[in-house]
Amino acid sequence: MPLVSMNEFLPKAKANKFAVGQFNMNNLEFAQAITDAAIEEKSPFIFGVSEGALKYMGIEYTVAIAEAAAKKSGLPIALHLDHGSNFDIAMKCIRAGFSSVMFDGSHHPFEENIALTKEIVKAAHAMGVSVEGELGTIGGVEDDLSVDEENAQLAKPEEAIRFYEETGVDALAIAVGTAHGMYKGEVKIHYDIIKAVVAKIPVPIVLHGGSGVPDDMIREAIQAGVGKINVNTENQVACTAVIRDVLGKDANIIDPRKYLTPARTAMKQVVQEKIRLFGSSNQA
Repeated sequence: MPLVSMNEFLPKAKANKFAVGQFNMNNLEFAQAITDAAIEEKSPFIFGVSEGALKYMGIEYTVAIAEAAAKKSGLPIALHLDHGSNFDIAMKCIRAGFSSVMFDGSHHPFEENIALTKEIVKAAHAMGVSVEGELGTIGGVEDDLSVDEENAQLAKPEEAIRFYEETGVDALAIAVGTAHGMYKGEVKIHYDIIKAVVAKIPVPIVLHGGSGVPDDMIREAIQAGVGKINVNTENQVACTAVIRDVLGKDANIIDPRKYLTPARTAMKQVVQEKIRLFGSSNQA
């Protein structure tokens, strides 16, 4: 099965009150773990690729891995640029074979964010590629971008509604209290913002910073209208913990397969648990 746009499954997710997971691909083992978990759960999913991961893996390898996963699995899989910073990187990804892109213009003034996002939507939609936009400032660390709690800004419902109406994005990430990375304090999701926006726009809300959020809060967010949830840090934590453990027990290991194989298994378990939590099992 070829890679698909997020529009192949996000409308169904919103209508049926489940969420599709975006699991970031950082190398081959991440891709294998995510795909194998989704195959067992019969779930659609999204490979998220940040600009940092793109530089690390190379765009050709990234697309080839994702296409191989789609062919092997037979599942609806989107290959999605995560937090794209400009028009050029979005177009580069689309030309290379990405089926979805995100433009993160949240650090620009509101009117400029609309104008820039609208330009990318027009070009992407002409090629059958879905687009995610972002409004408000989500705290935490994502690649080289760091936003502390004081500078994180919640999205305003009226602006989010206008943003959708003027850009025509296929999914909208809004700042509702979550943060990239693992939480150090109490998590507080502003469900009222989600509900106010979802009531006025037809596309699902995206929850960034899904790692470390309590399960009951995730379920409530999905019921409120979240249809896409991003997970990366929990997989990174699981992968690194296993590698540290294996090498800590035997300093003579030099074969990377000896520690990457159990690391892959640990990530697969994380992804399966998330898929079940999001309610996307058997939705492929």
